[in-house]
Amino acid sequence: MYIKDLKFSLWADFIEREYLDNEFKDLINSGVVNGATSNPAIFKNAILNSLAYKEQLLTLTDLTPKEKYEALAIYDIQKAADILKPLYDAGDDGYVSIEVDPYFCDDADATIAEGKRLFKEIGRENVMIKIPATNAGYKAMSELTSCSIPVNATLIFKKDQAISCAKAFQDGISRGNKVIDTVISVFVSRIDRALDKQLAKNNIEVALCGIYNSADIYKQIQDMSIDGCRVLFASTGVKDNSLEAHYYIEKLLAYNSVNTAPIDTIKAFEKDGTCSSALPISSKVIQEHFNKISSLGIDFESVLDKQIFDGLESFKDAFKEILESL
Repeated sequence: MYIKDLKFSLWADFIEREYLDNEFKDLINSGVVNGATSNPAIFKNAILNSLAYKEQLLTLTDLTPKEKYEALAIYDIQKAADILKPLYDAGDDGYVSIEVDPYFCDDADATIAEGKRLFKEIGRENVMIKIPATNAGYKAMSELTSCSIPVNATLIFKKDQAISCAKAFQDGISRGNKVIDTVISVFVSRIDRALDKQLAKNNIEVALCGIYNSADIYKQIQDMSIDGCRVLFASTGVKDNSLEAHYYIEKLLAYNSVNTAPIDTIKAFEKDGTCSSALPISSKVIQEHFNKISSLGIDFESVLDKQIFDGLESFKDAFKEILESL
């Protein structure tokens, strides 16, 4: 755990075969990270741009494109899980996440079947199955947790999504009669990228919408006190050069939480970050900021709805590119 007193974990939002064999091990051994996450976009960049996958691909000639992708991804997830296993055994997270087919986001039965199949084929207990927070996804989250499968609920931008995930986990735990580790992945920086130019033109402080929205969700989930469930802050890399590289880690550092970030962001936080709690943030402060946004005629809920839609589409597009290349 990166900060034991806060029960704060830092996970690497990156998977690539050569990295797993080298830098990833160094980050773990030095106590910098204690988990990892992946998504279709991460695997797309790894598989399409790294020579490390060429040798295995030569052995997969008789498989469909999706079967080839899964063979490559499962190998990497198994490798990451094995590297992280000592942390898991010590009760220090040690999880790695793999996402189900994003085209199943509105099909609960397909998501459940694939989640169970992937967890069985990977064969590692410290793997989280990543499921988008949709109506179908909530049903799948409940079913998988009832079967003792850890779940990473992803693409969360709105409080009602987070609450639905938490309730699904609570239901799954109740039916399975066993506490299972779960995370609710709240996306942060994409919201600021969607709004900051307009806010700056109107002299409203930028780079706060994602922070305040996430802080509000964090408080809600903490208050619900679902056994084994934590908020994970995702999409925490900085695109705006005016911000410090570790901005979204430092500003969302909170008790009983996880932050998953790109490697460069993690290194910047390790070098210059302040390791003191930044949450909770006053509800009054949060509301005052969103009142300013509303005064501009911005429908923040619609902005979030678009981010959910765009996030699902981006994962689908990345998945499609992988399959077309294979």
